[in-house]
Amino acid sequence: MNLQWYNWAKRVQTIADNGLTFAESPFDIERYEMLQHMAREIRAKGADADITELKEIDSQEFRHYSTPKVGGRGVVFRNDALLLVREYRDNCWILPGGWVDVGESPSEAIVREIYEESGYRTRVLKLLAIYNRNVPNHRLQFLYNIYSLFFLCELIGGSAATSIETSDVGFFDEDKIPEELSLPGVTPAQITRLFEHYRHPEWPTDYD
Repeated sequence: MNLQWYNWAKRVQTIADNGLTFAESPFDIERYEMLQHMAREIRAKGADADITELKEIDSQEFRHYSTPKVGGRGVVFRNDALLLVREYRDNCWILPGGWVDVGESPSEAIVREIYEESGYRTRVLKLLAIYNRNVPNHRLQFLYNIYSLFFLCELIGGSAATSIETSDVGFFDEDKIPEELSLPGVTPAQITRLFEHYRHPEWPTDYD
């Protein structure tokens, strides 16, 4: 099977699966189910497989073996100040970032998220940390596990701009970090550690 066609089909099916997770309108649900079926048709045609068998494989994959979700956060400094965005969701501040989409590398995802949420163009320099977001000291717990990847990024262009997700954008010195942080997306301890990484570029990647 042509791998590119398979990747396209998987991405379409992922959009449909995610849409069905959040859709409430019966019209949206119907459309996402149609997309889901079309993606399986493409996969079945390319692999010379039975579409009913593929549907069963998909259901087994999600029912019997859950793996962590992957999210990314961009760590961008300008004149020793750290970039944060304020989200509409909770009116709190956080590093720009979000989920890594299917078919997208983590570095591609973080560059995209930074631009979408802050208006700044960046390029990834280094993976600073991989944190397990379901550790006990986090206030909120999730039914699924999350690995958060924190990437140091270089500012290469753009200008501050809000988005459908963010109401404000700013750079903050270490002693001026807002108290209203969006927990558990980023914690005060993580912010402190990221400034330490900034001052010590020779340090290896953190992980827990």
